[in-house]
Amino acid sequence: MLKKSKPTSPGRRQLVLPMNETLTRVSPGARATVDPEKSLLLPKRRTNGRNNIGHITCRHKGGGHKRQYRIIDFKRDKYDIPAKVASIEYDPNRSSYIALLNYTDGEKRYIIAPQGLKEGDIVQTSIEPPFNPGCAMPLKYMPIGSMIHNIEMIPGRGGKLVRSAGLSAQLMARSSGLATLRMPSGEMRMVSEKCMGTFGAVSNPEHSLRSESKAGRSRWKGIRPTVRGNAMNPVDHPHGGGEGRSKGNIPQSPWAVFAKGLRTRPLKKSRKFIVKDRRKK
Repeated sequence: MLKKSKPTSPGRRQLVLPMNETLTRVSPGARATVDPEKSLLLPKRRTNGRNNIGHITCRHKGGGHKRQYRIIDFKRDKYDIPAKVASIEYDPNRSSYIALLNYTDGEKRYIIAPQGLKEGDIVQTSIEPPFNPGCAMPLKYMPIGSMIHNIEMIPGRGGKLVRSAGLSAQLMARSSGLATLRMPSGEMRMVSEKCMGTFGAVSNPEHSLRSESKAGRSRWKGIRPTVRGNAMNPVDHPHGGGEGRSKGNIPQSPWAVFAKGLRTRPLKKSRKFIVKDRRKK
């Protein structure tokens, strides 16, 4: 659910934020959420878009609030041990929420929280039912048509696909040791049926509807201003210069790499597992 602020200032006039109703609170009705599990935190140092030499390789990054990294269990390799959901928490490093699991053997782990998962629910990794949101199993044992997320591309490497807020893929078919998935983009792709997946769609589906309303909020997130190419000089961008306003000529990056239509997928990547391209209707 979204909340709109009263326009008490220009910075709040367009502000639209999720209410985060599903997050676990310190006390019922409180605004403050529970603190993260200390044993699952790591320090997170900012690179500000620079590589090991110090050169900027990703523009428009820098500043922002300090963060701590939450160690997420993407592998879900703890078989047949039930876990109770202790809390649903906010994670500054991703668009979805995360869930803290307390396993019956005493171990604690964070996972990506699916929609519908609540505090007190029981989840586990197994090759047998139930098929509830948050439960994980290899694609080989999942019912055809299941909505899943956090999917491995290579068995044992941990989930790489479908991890952003609100997303889900659908298991369409299985054949010859491969499972066919319909990805959120519309692409049909095959992965090994030994790969792990988690039932349900990723939490926080309203993430795409939020409006930051002011530049300061982007700076809090570590995003610096982005200047249009046709507002620059010719020395700074291929779109720069000209008398009066221009349309920017051919869409391209500051390094004259064509954009908006040019295929940028590396040629060395194999396409044999892609059944249908996302661009084809």
